[in-house]
Amino acid sequence: MYAYLDQPVFIQFLHFCMVGVLGVSLDFFITWILKEKMHWRKYLANSTAFIIATSMNYALNRHWTFHSNDPHLLKQYLSFMVIGVIGLGINNLIVFFLHGKKEHNFYLSKFFAIGIVVLWNFFANYAYTFQA
Repeated sequence: MYAYLDQPVFIQFLHFCMVGVLGVSLDFFITWILKEKMHWRKYLANSTAFIIATSMNYALNRHWTFHSNDPHLLKQYLSFMVIGVIGLGINNLIVFFLHGKKEHNFYLSKFFAIGIVVLWNFFANYAYTFQA
């Protein structure tokens, strides 16, 4: 049921990061569409894109990174999303501080926030969502 336990954590982290690159690409694309083309408020666009990308990341990480076949799919998805929402809060706080207070570029601030949040997401999901 938990085949991921046979893989070194480093390999899982690399898989998680590869999935994350796809998620970041989707996140940035959706953020850009919503903020620049549809004129949504930046934090609403950021949050919406983050949640969509997190959902895609769950599906890919469940199958490829952690090789989970846990039958409690909804419970596992909700756990992944709660961790993602906490990550979203961390993400928005970092973006708010760097962009809103320090006036750094919005997308550079978002990129830095994603780097921090990926660590939180991996270790929280490793320890909780996909635990044995």
